Amino acid sequence: MVTIESTPEFARHVYQKMTSNLEVVRSRLGRPMSLAEKVLLSHLDNPQEQELDPGNTYIEVNPDRVILQDVLGQTAMLQFMQTLKDETAVPTSIHCDHLIQARAEGVSDLRESLAENSEVYNFLRSAAARYGVGFWEPGAGIIHQVALEQYAFPGEVMIGTDSHTPNGGGLGTCAVGVGGADAVEVMAGLPWDVLQPRLIGVVLTGELNGWSAPKDVILRLAGELTVSGGTNHIIEYLGPGARTISCTGKATITNMGAELGATTSIFPYDESMSRYLRATNRAGIADVANEYADMLRADDEVEADPASFFDKIVEIDLSTLEPQIVGPHSPDRARPISQMAAEVADADNNFIDEVSSALIGSCTNSSYEDMSRAADIAEQAAAHGLAAAVPFMVTPGSEQVRATIERDGQIGSLNKINSTVLANACGPCIGQWRRSA
Repeated sequence: MVTIESTPEFARHVYQKMTSNLEVVRSRLGRPMSLAEKVLLSHLDNPQEQELDPGNTYIEVNPDRVILQDVLGQTAMLQFMQTLKDETAVPTSIHCDHLIQARAEGVSDLRESLAENSEVYNFLRSAAARYGVGFWEPGAGIIHQVALEQYAFPGEVMIGTDSHTPNGGGLGTCAVGVGGADAVEVMAGLPWDVLQPRLIGVVLTGELNGWSAPKDVILRLAGELTVSGGTNHIIEYLGPGARTISCTGKATITNMGAELGATTSIFPYDESMSRYLRATNRAGIADVANEYADMLRADDEVEADPASFFDKIVEIDLSTLEPQIVGPHSPDRARPISQMAAEVADADNNFIDEVSSALIGSCTNSSYEDMSRAADIAEQAAAHGLAAAVPFMVTPGSEQVRATIERDGQIGSLNKINSTVLANACGPCIGQWRRSA
């Protein structure tokens, strides 16, 4: 039976295979390699003979893991059953997060969702048990936050049936969103076909300060690259500024690379990732990753002269980065917050100048760090006698996050300004919100 968990032994096996394959690929390329190249090409099914031509050639890759959400996971499991395999070829897990409604509050919404979708959940639960697949019950959390806490690790290749699977790039994972058919093929033991991506290098300098947050990095990048600028590219972050961002902050950035059309996004392994692994009870994996740390970052020559190794370079000084606002209607309609008032006042934009509702959460911003940041602002508001003037929803990313922010008081702080804590699920973001206006 395939082991579902990411263990130190599993990570070491992945790293040993990567090391062997990288020797072959390096001898063929004859040049320094970026992190994205190291991770993806070290997972080639046939590193000796695979044609390599970024942007033009499809390559066959052997992922280490598959994650499924509860919508596409249904057809994926049905199709896998037709293969007549007794178990999946790689560790696979199902996460029930998409079908949970967001209409009242967490407990009642979850109870009603369990009743409404009992047939789906019973099928997924029994299929998972039959084929050795991990099963995360409704309410356990959003697929990408749970995967970050439980399964992702630096250098792993993980595919998932959801566009925001690149969330794992915040922990140095090459995590890619795919369709159900791709997932089933890998579950059945076949390689995954993907157009060899070109590379975009984002060089980060300085350090975030003031009101700026990790999300402002990706919103700023979206404004420059647009919603199609990352298509068939991997976005790789590097530079001294990358090391100043927390692991979950990095995950926010890589998560939203999907909005740029990127195949995936990735950060190099660093101390923040090691701390996160240890904080999520995976110290053994951190120890193994430390042994292979050089393999889990770009080569020194790439760091020193990124323009010679990437198809496009973007430079962002975190020290001068303003908070960003994007939209409406498209995530690449970006501007710094200092320009927002003028844009709203411009009649040609026809912007609505009222906020009708607010959400802290989704797979992009539902970590402990995100909740703590919001709770701090809530405490300041409450101290001045202020409360939310519109519906204010909160969706913790996982039960681990929810239990921790309940223990540490962040939920209490958010409740002081009339928040509604919803179930640990996609909720409003996936359209399960019963909107009143």
